[in-house]
Amino acid sequence: MKTNPHKASNFVTRIQIISIALILFSASAIAQQPTQDTAWKDGHLQFKTEGLVRRSDIVLGQPNKIPLQALPLGNGRLGIAVWSEDGLTAQLNRADTMPYRYSTGQLAMPGLARLVSASDYEGRLNLYNGAFEEHGGGMTATAYVQPQSDTLIVDVADADPSKPQTAILKLWTPRKPRPAVQGSIGILAESWLDNTHPGASGLTFGSLSAITADGVNVSAAVTDSETITLTFTPHKDGHFRVLVASPHYQDEAAGSSQTLARKALEDRDPQSHLAWWHDFWRRAGLIKVTSQDGSGEYMENLRNIYLFTTAAENGDKFPGSQAGVADLFSAVRDQHQWDPSAFWHWNLRMQVAANLGAGLPELNEPYFRLYRDNLPAIEKWTKEHMKGAPGVCIPETMRFNGQGIEYETWNGETNKVSGWNCDAASSPYYNARTLSTGAEISLWIWQQYLATGDKQFLASNLPVMADAARFLLAYEQPGPDGLLHTSPSNAHEEQWDVADPTTDLAARQALFAAAIEAATLLHQQPALVSQLRAAIPKIPSFPRASAKALNVLLAPEDNANGQDVIATSYRPEAEIHNVENIGLEPVWPYTLIGDNSPSFELARRTYFARPNKAGIDWSYDPVQAARLQLGAEVRSTLLNITQANQHYINGLAKWGGDGKEFYIEQIANVSLALQEALVQDYDGVIRIAPAIPKEWDFDGSVSVRNGTKVDLQLRQGVPIAIGLEVTSSQNIQLKNPWPGESVRISDAKTRTIVLQHADQAVLHFAAQAGRTYRIDRESDKGKHLFAPVTGEPAVSARKLGSVQIGLEATSSATTH
Repeated sequence: MKTNPHKASNFVTRIQIISIALILFSASAIAQQPTQDTAWKDGHLQFKTEGLVRRSDIVLGQPNKIPLQALPLGNGRLGIAVWSEDGLTAQLNRADTMPYRYSTGQLAMPGLARLVSASDYEGRLNLYNGAFEEHGGGMTATAYVQPQSDTLIVDVADADPSKPQTAILKLWTPRKPRPAVQGSIGILAESWLDNTHPGASGLTFGSLSAITADGVNVSAAVTDSETITLTFTPHKDGHFRVLVASPHYQDEAAGSSQTLARKALEDRDPQSHLAWWHDFWRRAGLIKVTSQDGSGEYMENLRNIYLFTTAAENGDKFPGSQAGVADLFSAVRDQHQWDPSAFWHWNLRMQVAANLGAGLPELNEPYFRLYRDNLPAIEKWTKEHMKGAPGVCIPETMRFNGQGIEYETWNGETNKVSGWNCDAASSPYYNARTLSTGAEISLWIWQQYLATGDKQFLASNLPVMADAARFLLAYEQPGPDGLLHTSPSNAHEEQWDVADPTTDLAARQALFAAAIEAATLLHQQPALVSQLRAAIPKIPSFPRASAKALNVLLAPEDNANGQDVIATSYRPEAEIHNVENIGLEPVWPYTLIGDNSPSFELARRTYFARPNKAGIDWSYDPVQAARLQLGAEVRSTLLNITQANQHYINGLAKWGGDGKEFYIEQIANVSLALQEALVQDYDGVIRIAPAIPKEWDFDGSVSVRNGTKVDLQLRQGVPIAIGLEVTSSQNIQLKNPWPGESVRISDAKTRTIVLQHADQAVLHFAAQAGRTYRIDRESDKGKHLFAPVTGEPAVSARKLGSVQIGLEATSSATTH
């Protein structure tokens, strides 16, 4: 935050004069060379993980009393929204209660009213410990989720030992659970068939929740057909625990609800969640951002909330999010804005990319499983709906069982909408003929492989890449110009049924090249490789329009006096249906235009002429700005998008509608944009600080290809410490972090010089597995003072303009 200048004293001592002179001299020296404080020691940059993570704790100065102020908890399978209504209320959510994503229940603990109504109330989401902590009125309560048993535990201390407590587990109409009691355990179990909506699987799904307590005289009773009430008394020291389990459940035939409940509730290790979360944060690449106005710290806060929530929602069979919604942290019972059984790829891809840069590729496994396991169903859908075409047209909006259907009910029961995707017979619609999704999923398969080097993963997913390529080969048709064209085809949701949309052109170029590499590496699909090689030269160039007339197609020979931009399609005049910037898709995610591309300035012009600027919560503006090395734009778009959309105190965003769901896509893009601003390696060349906002200083780590982690510190946009943690032997290509200056590369532990007196634009050296390499500019001769990267736990809510993370003690909450 900015600080107010102090008034100068009328009396300045000789010592003060000398001190001021030294400060001015130091400031001058800093302006001429990097600061001498670094976190480099013992061959590594040293990060104090707990302090760094806890800078981003969500702090409550007053109780979060309404559902839209709920804070998230989870273990990857079971997600929780927790708030302070009725003492404490927690909603339990899973991703496998398809097709409705039904909640498995809500817990209410009215006995905590004394705590939350106290004048000295304090609360926080402790990100490092994965726990919601509250203090007030002499009591404390800590809520967390067990990592193995899918059980929510609320641990309470210093309650009145003579006062009976209740804990209520409930569902609601029209849910029809089977309430039961077994000793001191109360159970709500329900199962249903997926057999009513279009594309129904015919499978059985279910929900199970079970409650008990660690206390005195624990008793469970069925209150009504939807409610279990638990009564008990605290132990003599005022301590008690309430446990609510919600394991995977299908129906009684697949597993007894009572047996599953007992097993889940047996795990009461109060330390296991700490080990689970601490290990996660040790693996995650952390980024500390420092700024005078606090805006950098706000972005750091959002990124750490993203890392926390993605870990808490992505450990199950299905991705935790659909349509960009943070479904596992829902606080509004069973309400959903979008079809909860369908996944929208456009709103998943930023999460996949953010996880890779954070060094957390394992969190992408549910995403890849969704498409890999459904490949036979998608192939069948393609044959039936795309005129018998071979391969797969992967639906942009796809039901969990591989059907190209989104079934929306937000228009009311009498105006339900069924959107058909990858369907030649459908009327023009948002994604009826979006053909590029399979290509992009395939490219993320390739990026995951490049990040991990896991050939088994690549082999398991190569069929997706191959079938996506086969479909596009079959769909493209020769034109009189000798090139291969796709028509009719959607430019995603922006234009419907146009010719050669930029998404198709980018998808074909990128997929065909990646599929050739993947298949060749695995010695598979030789016939397909030959077809792809023959097709690549016949892909048309990107359509262009004038920056001043985006709806007018330019002829190939016309560059509009250097004002041409990439158009949405070869019919730029076609009706617009969404707020996307399709002309920038070749920059990201398709990675066809980088700083060494002849189209780089064309892409920059396209960025500045883009029709939709920093508006909706899923806007990719900051990510694409980073790829185009526009640091000022990275900062401005991150701030603008956040202030326009991040309306909830938990850091999650609001998207239109009635505003009753939390959206995760915006903070995923914050995480991704910060990573891309710090480090890029999209073509195998590592770029350091390609798009750093000059107002922000950075300390952090970003993961790149082959499991390599880049550790770096930057001050005023200039690197002062760089290290590469290498997990597999490889030839490193590194763009000179200090252009035109001489660089030295050494083994960080042995101090052996690997490369010196190197001033080339791109540096090359052979790196060995298990080594860390330090990169220095040779002109830097000063001694580096050790100062580890750390921080202190947040002590108050954080604000950015009209939005905030947490709640202040002296002001009423903003509910939006």
